[in-house]
Amino acid sequence: MAERKTNSSNFQNQSYLENKCPLNELLFTMSRRWTTDVLFCIEEGNNRFSGIREELAYITDHILSDRLKTLEKSGLITRHQFPGMPPKVTYALTEHGVELCNLLSKLCDFSSLIYEDKAVSA
Repeated sequence: MAERKTNSSNFQNQSYLENKCPLNELLFTMSRRWTTDVLFCIEEGNNRFSGIREELAYITDHILSDRLKTLEKSGLITRHQFPGMPPKVTYALTEHGVELCNLLSKLCDFSSLIYEDKAVSA
């Protein structure tokens, strides 16, 4: 995961907003491409890297790896590594991850209503 440039005004603005309200940090994390899709894949039972990559056909290995690390660092998923050859790694939602998926599902339903209404009135 690339480190953020700390001397830019963009970083300073983002840091200010994240410190002002934790929701800003969550929204920043969730707004990154593929993040919610990866979270939903794990919720649906795709708990292996290869399963998630297969379901999200256009995601690159690099981006998937980055998103999994970010979700783990945020405390939304856990990573379990099992000994053996080849090594086996699985991912699971934490309690916070389950709660967030429930909230995101409601937001998806809500956004569908909004955009369906716009399509009908257009």
